Parts: sequence; C-alpha cells; structure tokens
Amino acid sequence: MTIKILLVDDERIDLEWLRRRVVGSGLPLEVVGTANSGFEALEILRNDKVDLLLSDIRMPIMTGMEFARKAKEINAQIKIVFISGHEDFGYAKEALALHASDYLLKPVDDDELVLVLCKLCNEVIQEREKIKSEGEMLSLASQALLLRWLSGRASEYEQIDKHMCQLIKPLVNNGAAVAVIEIDDVDWKMSNMSVEERHQFSGKMMRFIAAFIAENGLGTIIASHSYYRFIILAKGTDEENNILFEELILAVASSFPLTVTIGCGKFTEEWELLPESYHQAEVALEAKWLVGKNRLIRDVNKHPSGTKVAKNIDVTVDLMLTAILSYDLVAIDDCLLQIFGYDHLLQRSDEVYNLIIRITSKLHADLQQLDENLYELLEWESHQPAILFQFETVDDILSWLRRRFFELSEMLFAKRSKINRKLIDDILNYIKERIELKVTLKEVAAHFGFSPNYLGHLFKEETGINFSDALIDLRMKRVCELLINPSLKIYEIAERVGYKNIIYFNRQFKQTSGMSPGEYRKKHNI
Repeated sequence: MTIKILLVDDERIDLEWLRRRVVGSGLPLEVVGTANSGFEALEILRNDKVDLLLSDIRMPIMTGMEFARKAKEINAQIKIVFISGHEDFGYAKEALALHASDYLLKPVDDDELVLVLCKLCNEVIQEREKIKSEGEMLSLASQALLLRWLSGRASEYEQIDKHMCQLIKPLVNNGAAVAVIEIDDVDWKMSNMSVEERHQFSGKMMRFIAAFIAENGLGTIIASHSYYRFIILAKGTDEENNILFEELILAVASSFPLTVTIGCGKFTEEWELLPESYHQAEVALEAKWLVGKNRLIRDVNKHPSGTKVAKNIDVTVDLMLTAILSYDLVAIDDCLLQIFGYDHLLQRSDEVYNLIIRITSKLHADLQQLDENLYELLEWESHQPAILFQFETVDDILSWLRRRFFELSEMLFAKRSKINRKLIDDILNYIKERIELKVTLKEVAAHFGFSPNYLGHLFKEETGINFSDALIDLRMKRVCELLINPSLKIYEIAERVGYKNIIYFNRQFKQTSGMSPGEYRKKHNI
C-alpha cells in the first residue's frame, strides 16, 4: 500500500535532505513531488491525490501557514507536518488550529522524522482499511434488495432477509438519516469525455467523498443508482449532518471541477422508517431544478413549489425585442426576469422548455419581418437546441438564455450600425455631388426612401449632429474650395452653393470659419 507524500521548503539543500530521508526511511512512501514555494506545491496538489505533506512553516511570499490553509481546501483529508527552525509557541498553536498532525523543529532528528512518518502512515492505512472493510461488509448485503426496500418497491418489509436487517441495524444503532448525493452537470461539463473517462472521474470523486465520510464519521455509503448518484446512511442528528454535509460540498467544490448536490431526509431512530427518510431525500434532490445546485437541500416544503411565469408573455417578448434591437442589456435581463417572475408555476423542466420554444418562436417570427433569422444568427442547429436538456436548474437555463440574447443583441447592433454607417456615407456623398444645387432634407429622404423625420432622426443618431448642420458644413467646405479660384466673385460663389442673400452668406461663412470670405482669400494669398 503506497502512501503519497509532498515535500515543500524554499531551501533547496533542506528539501534534498528531506527527500533522501523520506526515500531511505523504509516506509511505504512515494515522493510525488518537491516544491520550493507554496504556489508550486498547490499545483501538484491539484493534479495528484497526496496523503502526507511536509512543509517549512516560514517561506517567502506565501507562508507555510497560508499554504496549508489552501492545501486543506484542496484536500481536506491531507495530513500536514510543519517543520520550522523557530521554537515559537504561536506558530505551533496556529498549526494545531489548522489540524496539523505534527510539528518538527530544525534541525530535524532522523529518528524523530521517521517516528512521525511511521505514525502518520499507520493512520492512513487504518483509514483506508476502514473504508475498504465497510465496503466489503455492505457488499455482503444485497444492494439491489436494499434499494427496493428503501424505494418501497418491496411489497413487505418481512421479505427482506433477516441477515439484511441484522446488517442494517448496527449501522443505524443510534438513529440515521438517508441522503442522496448527486454529481452536478455531468451531461453538460463531461460531454467531451468518453463513457469510460466519465466513470473514472466519477469514481475518483466517489473515493474522495467516501474518504471524507469515513474521516468525519458521517455515515456509510450503502448503495448507488448510477456512477453519478449514490446513497448514504448519515449517523448524526439533523443539525450534525447539516454541518458535515455543508463541509463536504465545499470540499468537493474545492477539489474538483464539478460540484455535488445533496438531498437529505429526516433523522429517525427507527430503522424501519428509513424508507420514509429516503423518499424525503429523493424529493429534496428533485427540488434542485428550482432551488439550485452545489448545496444541501432538505425540508422542501420551505422552498417555492415552482418557478412563476408572466401571463402576458407576448407583450413582454415584444418589449424584449425592442431591447434587443436597442442593445439595451439591462432591459433584456428585466424582461427575462419578468417572464419567469409571476403568476403561473413551472414545476417541471418540460414546461420551461415549452416556454422557451414559445419565446424564441415569437422572436424569430418578429425578426423575420426585419429580414433577420434568429436561428441562423445564434447558430442553433434546430429550433430546440439540445444543450437545453443538459441543464439541471432553472437558473442554468436563464443564464444561458441571457447570454445568448445578449449575443443576439450585440450582433444585431453591430450589423445595423454597419448598415447605418454605410447609409450615412451614401447620403453624404449624395449631398457632396449636388452641393451646388438646392439640396434639402426632403429631397434626400425621398431619394433614399425614407420620411424626412425618420432620416433626420437616423442621421442625428449616427453622426451626433443635425442634418441641417451637416449640410451647412459641406456647403462651407465647397465655398472654401471655390474661393481658391480668383476668377470667381464672392457673390457668384454664394449663388452657386444656394445663397441668394450675400449678407446672410457672409455671416454664415464667418460663423463657420471664423473669418469673412474676403479675409479667407487674403489669408490664403488668393
């Protein structure tokens, strides 16, 4: 039985001394790595299951204490031995608070080091044997029959073998509660894995959870529905189980890319009532759809019985389309929350899927009126994307919808902005070509197929200035070009660009350029 150990010290000489002493100790220890810093060591811990950790308590940047705290977050079962050259009771006290297994002082005596390692190796072996023996003990019982009994599919309790009853009773001698633990987001986050890889990964999580349960005396794993859901008998009271289950959920989330959700039934001192506790645990876990994952769920009567949806969905979808076209992300979010926020209860996933189809179908039909295709823009392979069926909670689906509608709004905004920018460029070019003619907003609007009011609004939205101001600016630029020709009289130039009143022309030119037409000619030596 090999026990994995990680050595951490910022002094390379001390680290090499430690490595040689561990390798030569004669103990079943495998040095999985050596690290000069806490950061390097944490990376090793994330990638390998380490049983023992020997760490210097004083290191630069990240102290041994800080490193140990993070190590415990990654692996709650790891056993830590601190090594320090400072006889400081404060350090020792803090080390004990971190549940350190031992504390050695430099220079470390060879015999003392081996003695500590031997003690910790025995503890690891005993813990492993305990987990193994419990698993073997339960394998003697018929897990299929036990599941049938818990789920109520056995017609009479008397049908259960007496040996089974005798086996269960010691496990719940002082009472117990049934809990069901489920790995979250398996279909979604493990979709790129093969079935074998999934099973290997879930097995790793199972072993981690089993070790946590054994170390904390939480209870016994008794059966499994699948590779991703299993049942345990929790031996503590409801309050005690709550604390340990919350710690287990945090430990799993800190050690794996996936989380777990736990549905827990009520504690009972009568083993015959365990099927009722099991039913409560199953019902609690089903509530994950509504109350969320990565958490402990019990007392489902305290949770809302369904997600609510607005009555006037079509009106809200119309508002959401306006928000999408306006690139108003806050309004999009408000509409989604409003749709899923009132009167009608959605208790099942298929009701939510049907609602999403209704929403997207209406959006698609409305967008088609604008020559846009919702499904092509979002690259949905069908009108009912398969990813929807991978989500396990309403919040997951809402988050996905929110992200996709934000993307849709951004794409349409960019697309429309590009189209509008080209339109404005075409309008400006049209005006420049006819600047010496009497160009008006009405004429330009008629040419491009818009009403004057709409074109004026669009022009202001895209350029930030009024159409009339842009027209004056283009006229004055043409005036400056014509002033370069000394053969043209100023009044002739004014008439060419559409000004009949020379005084008004002079005033407007001065407002634009800061000088009169004559001053402009003098300045440019014309």
